[in-house]
Amino acid sequence: MCGIAGWFSESKPLYENLDIIESMSGTLCRRGPDEHGIFMDNTICLIHRRLTVIDPDNGKQPMTAQLGERDVTLVYNGELYNTEELRKELIDAGFTFQGHSDTEVLLNAYLHWGENCVNKLNGIFAFAVYDNESKKLFMARDAIGVKPFFYYQYNDGFLFCSEIKTLLANPIVKPQIDETGLMEIFFLGPGRTNGSGIFKGIGELLPGECAVYNNGTLKKRRYFKLTAEEHSHNKQQTIEYTRFLLTDAVERQLVSDVPLCTFLSGGLDSSIISNIAANYFKNKGKILDTYSVNYVDNQKYFQKSLFQPNSDEEFIDIMTEHVGSNHHQVILENTNLYNALFDSVDARDLPGMVDVDSSLLLFCREVKKDFTVALSGECADELFGGYPWYHNKAILFEECFPWSRSQDIRRSILKDGILPHGEEYVHERYLNTVRQTDSLPTDTPFQKRMREMFTLNFNWFMQTLLDRKDRCSMYNGLEVRVPFCDHRIVSYAYNMPWELKALNNREKGIVREAFSDLLPESIVWRKKSPYPKTHNPLYFKLACDGAIKVINDKNSPLNYFLNQEGVWDIIRNPEGISSPWYGQLMKAPQILAYIAQIDYWMKKYKVQII
Repeated sequence: MCGIAGWFSESKPLYENLDIIESMSGTLCRRGPDEHGIFMDNTICLIHRRLTVIDPDNGKQPMTAQLGERDVTLVYNGELYNTEELRKELIDAGFTFQGHSDTEVLLNAYLHWGENCVNKLNGIFAFAVYDNESKKLFMARDAIGVKPFFYYQYNDGFLFCSEIKTLLANPIVKPQIDETGLMEIFFLGPGRTNGSGIFKGIGELLPGECAVYNNGTLKKRRYFKLTAEEHSHNKQQTIEYTRFLLTDAVERQLVSDVPLCTFLSGGLDSSIISNIAANYFKNKGKILDTYSVNYVDNQKYFQKSLFQPNSDEEFIDIMTEHVGSNHHQVILENTNLYNALFDSVDARDLPGMVDVDSSLLLFCREVKKDFTVALSGECADELFGGYPWYHNKAILFEECFPWSRSQDIRRSILKDGILPHGEEYVHERYLNTVRQTDSLPTDTPFQKRMREMFTLNFNWFMQTLLDRKDRCSMYNGLEVRVPFCDHRIVSYAYNMPWELKALNNREKGIVREAFSDLLPESIVWRKKSPYPKTHNPLYFKLACDGAIKVINDKNSPLNYFLNQEGVWDIIRNPEGISSPWYGQLMKAPQILAYIAQIDYWMKKYKVQII
């Protein structure tokens, strides 16, 4: 994994802006701490920061290749999981290779198939290829949106990058937020509309989107999207094919020239991945390393809930014994967890999922001390109906985002008259997403609604978690792979009938059944439990202190927005919040921490309200 950036100038020679280019490159050093490179032509600059994972000697970037009189240069962030199949196909077509990197395979794939190369790729990626002959810049983002690709178009040129901070390092881009951006922060955050970079003028390629910039024009198209098809497999075939797809995805993602481990929470998803990985390692005479995270005194303060019925410890012990892994438990201090809220804003360039972000950031920091690559179980719940809102018939047909059903708590912390159309904005975002849902004419109302729920989760909740995963891991120079995000799995799950997906009337029932003979019974049938959060009252105190500091700060940019009494209500009555701010984990402590994050973000990024 790496960091990429580029600058296409239509008028001014870029050699006059080397200081800006170096500044842009410097913002990506955490994503790529091992090497850096720059390709310069008169009007084009491509920047690369490398985290070395595959073929250290022959995978350097920017990478240039020739085909006849044509030169093409690539900058690429990601991993291809069908590298060897593509290499064989390209060798049969007459191409030769200097090394075994997927970068070289991708570059030759573009030379051979042109823009249609994206239809051949299985992996997570964001890349840009400059064609010197046509002066064309071709860009693409992976089908699921695991890797980021932000851009900014202006009158005389075009900028792109892996992270927003890189665009803001160029004086052409201003840290400006308009009413739309504010509604994203206060009414949708930490989610954001697909394609939005929040700052005015900053966009992002959608998952499964590619684009061409040429002669001052940007043209985008989708090469992958959720498409409704008939599910042709019976129950047994569905179980077997689900097992095949997941096993194949995990095994493909175990290829690495640097140390690799897995995250293991004792939940179904990470247990499946760790079990497959451990068997793969055993066949090579190696022992898998696994990692889990928890918090100081969490056993003492743990509180059962509908969303979090049990803690992870006993299940982690069961799985580590089952797979025979070398297990490491990372225990986080609550003060460090709170302080890292602000590092996680630096990582995301936006306010985020507060302690869910900061804990992952600190966790990845520890893992990085010994490993460069990890596999994680994100996104299984969105794809296979793991969340309670998939199963609650009382809310299933409500016209709202199920993880943020009410805007009342958001409205309560704002002064009267601030962002008066916030609720309507959210509802329109919801409706726009539902309208995008592809369905079959034969779908019943229930079947169509389950497709809509899948689309809502895929486009919103899942993208928020993928943002979190990418920024918090890459902030530490750690590559985290997500096997459940294989586009084949996503498409298969989208078209799987609910009665199979929720087999045995259980969340992720089909996945449980597919691996029931490989995992301990207590793991297979464990009730869904989310990413662990702290239950320590110290964290709530720190969050209260942070929010109070903001509302008492006369220089805080939030003074114009915040209703102080609404914030005090949360501090005094944390149990009075009837529905979460966002998802299962954002209750009173997290709302207060989010306020502190917004304040920090506005100050650090010198946000201008326009």
